[in-house]
Amino acid sequence: MTTQITHSDPEVRWYIIHAYSGQEKRVQVNLEQRIKTMDMQDKILQVVVPTEDEIEIKGGQRKAVARTIFPGYILVQMRMDDQSWFVVRNTPGVTGFVSAEDESENRPKPVPLEEREVETILRQIETDTPRPRIGLEKGQSVRITDGPFVDFMGTVDEVSQERAKVKVLVSFFGRETPVELDFLQVERA
Repeated sequence: MTTQITHSDPEVRWYIIHAYSGQEKRVQVNLEQRIKTMDMQDKILQVVVPTEDEIEIKGGQRKAVARTIFPGYILVQMRMDDQSWFVVRNTPGVTGFVSAEDESENRPKPVPLEEREVETILRQIETDTPRPRIGLEKGQSVRITDGPFVDFMGTVDEVSQERAKVKVLVSFFGRETPVELDFLQVERA
């Protein structure tokens, strides 16, 4: 997916809307249909649900799945005015904009994202490599499936989702030895 971060019109900015958690894709489809139906393509340019691909391991099978990075939030690139606000705000599943209190009007006002914030989010969702994610916890028994300790049993000591690594205590020669492995090298016992 290639998403245009900036627009030639300085009034076109990125905003964040709240949606029901778990319903982000449905809300995106609803909003995109409303934009077409109400002929708002010139004011509401892009609707993005930030997701990233992860490799999920269930039952020994590896499967790539799209995971929502910010559950309950959707990015919208738009030219904010009363009409575009109304279209977005009244889309089924949208609960509101991320807003701050406007002192002069004494009501919440949608706050646009800074360009660098948008760049960071979009760079994160446009990475090509899926990240492994594993449902392991400290103290859980695992079997090593790859590497020099293949078929050894061990106990999870640490899990690092950021690095996609797990530290496993493996017992050999009568003592426990910590071994750091990739998520893809272990499975639940």
